[in-house]
Amino acid sequence: MRLRVLKFGGSSLDKENSWERIVRWILSYRQRDYRLVVVVSAMGRGDAPYSTDKLIDLAESFCGDMPAREMDMIMSCGEVIASVVMAGVLRDAGLDVVALTGGQAGILTDDSHGSARILRVATARLLRIAHRGQVAVVAGFQGVTETGEITTLGRGGSDITASALGVALSAEMVEIFTDVNGIKTADPRLVPEARTIGVLSYEEICQMAQQGAQVIHPRACQLAMAGNVPLRVRSTFDDHPGTLVTNGTVSDVRVVTGITQLNGVTQMSANGCYDSTEEVLFLLAREGISIDLINVSPDQLVFTVADDKVQRAAEVLRDAGYSAEVVPGCAKVSVVGAGMRGRPGVMASIVRALNEANVDILQTCDSHLSISCLVPGEQMPRAVRALHSEFELDRGGAATDE
Repeated sequence: MRLRVLKFGGSSLDKENSWERIVRWILSYRQRDYRLVVVVSAMGRGDAPYSTDKLIDLAESFCGDMPAREMDMIMSCGEVIASVVMAGVLRDAGLDVVALTGGQAGILTDDSHGSARILRVATARLLRIAHRGQVAVVAGFQGVTETGEITTLGRGGSDITASALGVALSAEMVEIFTDVNGIKTADPRLVPEARTIGVLSYEEICQMAQQGAQVIHPRACQLAMAGNVPLRVRSTFDDHPGTLVTNGTVSDVRVVTGITQLNGVTQMSANGCYDSTEEVLFLLAREGISIDLINVSPDQLVFTVADDKVQRAAEVLRDAGYSAEVVPGCAKVSVVGAGMRGRPGVMASIVRALNEANVDILQTCDSHLSISCLVPGEQMPRAVRALHSEFELDRGGAATDE
């Protein structure tokens, strides 16, 4: 049975010509005898009437703060509405369709409301639907616990839904349809000349997603990699092949794959740690505070946290008797590429490019696939453009299909 999972994001569901395009895509796969599972996000973003944010605003206008359990119930509604509307549109186009919530599709999660993790997928119902030749339209971003409680998977959770279903169903491929034609060498809002990358390895896309690229959720990449299911990221609105994510690597023909950025970062320093760095790290972890860009020295621990965690992190440190210094308004800019592994001179090129662009480097961190620099937030766009130019990604340095 040839089966594909197609995921359509909110940005694909709120444009004037989007529904016609979506129907064309799905009909084209059915005409080639593919069995399909279609995953949908809530329709639109921000102030769109059926977006998750709008539904939360509606509920809170009546009852204020809600318990996490009820918050998940309201947050799951946008995707359920989208699945029913999608099913209706496809049915009008002559297809046999079944709309399902995440729970009805067999997605079982833990009970961490708002950020649940998928424990397993019971595939029997979806397989029956596929064997009958019906199209299953599944509400993304959600599942249920063993006791039937509705849960949501966190922002970007529909990507996770699509990958989890693709792996569980041994799909030929998971295709993520969005409003851009693939993964770019940089954010095109900052670098208009950014190019679409034709092929990425799982390692590279996971690293890019973790370092701030927002086209696909990091956990969706990790699931696909673990299950060895190819991903394709492409546009709903044109026929460009987009970006294929698979086991292969093209690191032999490129050093750097792309440049990513992450805003809303604050640098913190815990002074006077001496032999108690371990204690500081455990204190922060106990409060659920995730830290990044960690530099340890004999008398100081320097790290970054998300802006919304700064106040609590500073309180934790001061309560434990450590002085806490804070540098707000930072951004993390990362150079990503499997071809950097073991290759000398990459860091020297990064420093040269940022120095020539008058960008201050506050901190650095590296791995086999990435080098990250913490920079002042207002200098971030300049940093991204300088690095994109330094590694010639605007001239095909990323081995693009274009």
